[in-house]
Amino acid sequence: MRTAARTALWLLVPAAIVIGGYAAADDYVRAAAFVVRAAGVEGLPRTAADWQGNDVTERSLQVPWRGGNLAARWYAPDVSRRTPVLLTPGVHASGIDEPRLVGVARDLAAVGHPVLTVQLDDLTRYAITPRSTDMIEDAGLWLARQPALAPDGRIGVMGISFAGGLSIVAAGRAPLRDLVTSVMSFGGHGDLPRTLRYLCTGVEPDGTNRPAHDYGVVIILLGVADRLVPADQVAPLRHAILVFLEASRLDMVDKARSRAEFERARAVERTLPEPARTLMGYVNGRSVDRLGPLLLPHVGALGGDPALSPARSDPPSAEVFLLHGADDNVIPASESELLAADLRARGTAVRQLSTPLITHAEVDRPPSVGEIWALVRFWGELLSD
Repeated sequence: MRTAARTALWLLVPAAIVIGGYAAADDYVRAAAFVVRAAGVEGLPRTAADWQGNDVTERSLQVPWRGGNLAARWYAPDVSRRTPVLLTPGVHASGIDEPRLVGVARDLAAVGHPVLTVQLDDLTRYAITPRSTDMIEDAGLWLARQPALAPDGRIGVMGISFAGGLSIVAAGRAPLRDLVTSVMSFGGHGDLPRTLRYLCTGVEPDGTNRPAHDYGVVIILLGVADRLVPADQVAPLRHAILVFLEASRLDMVDKARSRAEFERARAVERTLPEPARTLMGYVNGRSVDRLGPLLLPHVGALGGDPALSPARSDPPSAEVFLLHGADDNVIPASESELLAADLRARGTAVRQLSTPLITHAEVDRPPSVGEIWALVRFWGELLSD
């Protein structure tokens, strides 16, 4: 049974890869095990993936950075001969406790890569700031300088959603660039102002119309509230927006609490003076078409710092991997496609994949064999360090 189960993973690896040598093929088998777990495939492939995997232990850490300390978690496989990975979460209040991030970290560790997840405090408050790029840079330097965690002083860097773009910026900075073996952006952006313009308009750079998710304009409104309402209304409006965002977070884990929080957001709306009440009404009504034009004039000021966009920063020397959901309506897949072209033009090696398996930084579509194989090839190259 064990032999048959392992064969189920090898069937995802074409003969050309197997002929290329055991070491290369083994990378793809580990990648297949990772993808099977992440895609939620059950049956014999999942059994094989579980047998392929390592036991994983977890412990909490504090990672120093130039502004203090960051909450972190270390995921250690029982057999570790692979490059450790710094993995950072996107814009989400749960930070390193976000269930999807925890799942990715455990799955990576199970195929032999130790993983350090680090909480980016500003992103937990729904703020995309240059400080977050500094945090990623400093956490990467710290990890690379720990002989017990990174024996050869080299690391991989991965970021999810908006942390993906920030991770590429951090990996291109002089203190870190020679210590990074690869950097991966999972559903991330290339140019932040361009992404924010899409969220406000639903129009991609090539003119394609793709209605944007309302989550994006809500976060933009949170950041520019002080430009749209009188000073005494800024704090109450931001409080109301945070109630709405908490309801959105709970929607994935507790539907009953989520409904109660959405109702509370509507109740808070009724207490606000104008114009904050109208703006919060747009939030509760998920009215991207009304909020977007109001926010559009402010996206340059909100996201224009070069520290926030890999397209505006020095590129990494390591190979860059860009994975994106083909139908992503938070950060569109065109962001990875445009960034890939930009980085290649500047001499950076890039592997880029847009797949219908993923929505936004999450594998949650029923997979076909072809789609799984495309992911296996992508992850096989990435996990070969």
